[in-house]
Amino acid sequence: MSARPELVCPAGTPAALRDAVDAGADSVYCGFQNATNARNFPGLNFTAEELRTGVAYAHGRGAKVLLAINTFPPAGKFSLWRDAVDTGVALGVDAIIVADIGVASYAARTHPTQRLHLSVQASASSPEAIRYYCREFGVKRVVLPRILTVSEIKSIVSEIPCEIETFVFGNHGLMLEGRCSLTNYATGVSTNMDGVCSPAAQVRFEPAEGGALMSRLGDHAIDRFESGEKAGYPTICKGRYTTRCRQEPYYAFEEPVSLNLGPMLAELVRAGVNAFKIEGRQRSRAYVKRVVSAFRGGIDAVLEGREPNVGDLISLTEGQKQTEGAFKTKRWR
Repeated sequence: MSARPELVCPAGTPAALRDAVDAGADSVYCGFQNATNARNFPGLNFTAEELRTGVAYAHGRGAKVLLAINTFPPAGKFSLWRDAVDTGVALGVDAIIVADIGVASYAARTHPTQRLHLSVQASASSPEAIRYYCREFGVKRVVLPRILTVSEIKSIVSEIPCEIETFVFGNHGLMLEGRCSLTNYATGVSTNMDGVCSPAAQVRFEPAEGGALMSRLGDHAIDRFESGEKAGYPTICKGRYTTRCRQEPYYAFEEPVSLNLGPMLAELVRAGVNAFKIEGRQRSRAYVKRVVSAFRGGIDAVLEGREPNVGDLISLTEGQKQTEGAFKTKRWR
């Protein structure tokens, strides 16, 4: 295999950016400390000066920086997204990852030479949708939703004029890839416009009878963990619930599980995928180092004609479970 796919890695902090680059990332993706990116959490993300330093660090070691401006501006607040685009361009980022049509239009008109990638948040999963973004805004790469089989990806590659990026490790993702109203329903804060899923200020863990631990988001009970059971961060889509008809707690939307496509890397390269994306801007530096190093080795093995082996990453997965999701079949539960 002669084509060299790009390894795209998360950078939630300046330190994580350096770790990802040092571990073998071809590109890192990051965001500003505001609602313009979909991981807008306290303690994460970059100031403009930190991004300037990060770009210099990455470029000095042959890596690229992709700036995620991948949320949707509410009416009357577009200036924050406009300024984020202008600042990213001025700081020399290699690409801007956009989701909103208005943001894409502004970037394409104002900075016509700036490379644009289409975020998974745009949920563009058909050749017709992808061609639209390429034609209207000059998008050079699309990040595909995690609902397509490898054969479907291969078919799309043959029908579009831009590069393909797919997730290979991390959050499994639901069908609409962040177009989620559940957090907004529970907290009044929007995943898509405020960039926050399960805002930390509204997360609580409370003791329950029998030594159990109850997790809550706002006024809503999300899960109950028995004594000795590992408690995860409460998100509505991965909570356990009871109903009048079903008294035993069950996962109504999705079980905690992580995507791991390490064994499928060669198959994805043959399908024409140009970039492999690791999810995890909220995860630790140790996570970044270990997962990036593992996938660097796996991709290099594929390029050398060997079987990829990304090692045992089960301890870094949600619920200590992993899946190939919809990439093999349309079954993911």
